[in-house]
Amino acid sequence: MKADNKPKKVNKAWLHDHMNDPYVKQAQRDGYRARAAYKLKEIDEQLGLIRPGHVVVDLGSAPGAWSQYVRRRLSPGGAASGTLNGTIIALDMLPMEPIEGVTFLQGDFREDEILAKLQEAVQGRAVDVVISDMAPNLSGIASADAARISLLIELAVDFAKAHLKPEGALVAKLFHGAGYDELVKLFKDNFRTVKPFKPKASRDRSAETFLVGIGLK
Repeated sequence: MKADNKPKKVNKAWLHDHMNDPYVKQAQRDGYRARAAYKLKEIDEQLGLIRPGHVVVDLGSAPGAWSQYVRRRLSPGGAASGTLNGTIIALDMLPMEPIEGVTFLQGDFREDEILAKLQEAVQGRAVDVVISDMAPNLSGIASADAARISLLIELAVDFAKAHLKPEGALVAKLFHGAGYDELVKLFKDNFRTVKPFKPKASRDRSAETFLVGIGLK
């Protein structure tokens, strides 16, 4: 019976933390679909990455909080609807409810066909910022999970190298653990400036962190 009760206790604890999370409450007030919006907001406010007129590609976009934040950054007065000064292209394997002004592509970024659709949507324009909140389904097997994470980061870096403006930026989520140092080296090999970032909105107990690469080498 104890084994049956334990998951319920864990779920209750998570639910309690979630419902009392100030960022969850703030997201509800601000109209964001997820608290993740504040992770990108903090990174952007500190580094000044996203500006009106920019072309931004959002990888791993569902449920859409990062695209919502970008949409407001590219709007006069920070509006969530209406005039948009810039271009936002979002991609995810999961469906995403429409966001006004955001072009959404559903599919697996690891597949050549989907990558080709993304490149087609860019229409040859140089991209100012690539943001990647992509994360694989974790198995709990450290070596396998590290390989999955590394693949997604490598794909994001490759896309950035192919499409970013020389002074453009890539923001990518990764996790402390096996393979982390190699991914930092990958960023340093490809970007002039590399900044690790742990936003306040990222829970302390979470292993997630972010790398920002600015200016292609």
